[in-house]
Amino acid sequence: MKILLVDDDQELCELLVRYLQREGIEVDQVHTGADGLRQAFTYPYDAMVLDVMMPGMTGLEVLTELRKKSQLPVVMLTAKGDEMDRIVGLEIGADDYLPKPCNPRELIARLRAVFRRAQSEPTTKNSDVIRIDELEIDHSQHHVLKNNELLELTVTEYNILNTLVSHLGTVVEKNQLAEEAMSRSLTLFDRSLDMHLSNLRKKLGVHDDGQARIKTIRGVGYMYVTAQA
Repeated sequence: MKILLVDDDQELCELLVRYLQREGIEVDQVHTGADGLRQAFTYPYDAMVLDVMMPGMTGLEVLTELRKKSQLPVVMLTAKGDEMDRIVGLEIGADDYLPKPCNPRELIARLRAVFRRAQSEPTTKNSDVIRIDELEIDHSQHHVLKNNELLELTVTEYNILNTLVSHLGTVVEKNQLAEEAMSRSLTLFDRSLDMHLSNLRKKLGVHDDGQARIKTIRGVGYMYVTAQA
């Protein structure tokens, strides 16, 4: 795995680089948002670790520009207790987040999880292309079309949709959805899955009758709902 670390705290970067390299992860580091964006567009990486609070171009601004051209998996580092940055980051396309100061072991676990999601084989094996209502899910390309127009889904959003569709007609429990789509269990007060689902719902839109495509079964989980005949 090769990652790009973008953080203006050079001392922290050196610590993380040493730890990541010991785990066999190749790391490039830069210390400004502009350099991080330029590097991400120039060289191939498996994931990016991106600090939110940087002088000049912030991590949120970097992510906004990145998502215009790339679905590179991103784990954001946010200030401890700053829930708003986490929510905004997930809304604009972060795949996961960790509060600073972060535990290097936890960072590696999150990186490996987003990497597995990006590289994972589709859950539905019987066809490379699944068509449901106006949606076309192409497993070979890992993309989704709606009425023949490409939806700009993140890796996590794609995997959530694919998981729900693979269990069509049944409710997927919240923890099961997190494990299958995000490759990790949810922790206490973890709202990341909720934010990914909210973003996915917005991008999918509703059926002609106004019914949501992803239904919340309160206290249980979620299910994909097809259009009424």
